[in-house]
Amino acid sequence: MVDRGIMAHTIRVVVAKVGLDGHDRGAKIIARALRDAGMEVIYTGLHQTPEQVVEASIQEDVDAIGISILSGAHMTLVPKIMDLLKENEAEDILVFVGGTIPKQDIQKLKELGVGEVFTPGTPTKKAVEYVEQAVPAN
Repeated sequence: MVDRGIMAHTIRVVVAKVGLDGHDRGAKIIARALRDAGMEVIYTGLHQTPEQVVEASIQEDVDAIGISILSGAHMTLVPKIMDLLKENEAEDILVFVGGTIPKQDIQKLKELGVGEVFTPGTPTKKAVEYVEQAVPAN
């Protein structure tokens, strides 16, 4: 974990599986890696709607949302999450995405406000370091 000074801030992250995708191994692996790095992780489980993810994230006062998506619906579901965060004045929550995302869609997601996109085979350490560096040390 990054040294955040005397009053250390524990990074809080929601890890969510959005849509009809029923494969959650990757989400559980990243959730465990974030937890092992000292973060507090809330795993929402399978088949979450964008509304459920945003509501849980606001209720849990998280710093970041990690979206795992393998279904191909990323260009529908992730923009909805970004819109809901904006509508709820929660744009300060970092959003990162992992899964089978075609290269041509990565830049589009970043233009929507997604901080980073991790594709299959990315070392978990890279995702952990990204979150540690991207979340402000409150």
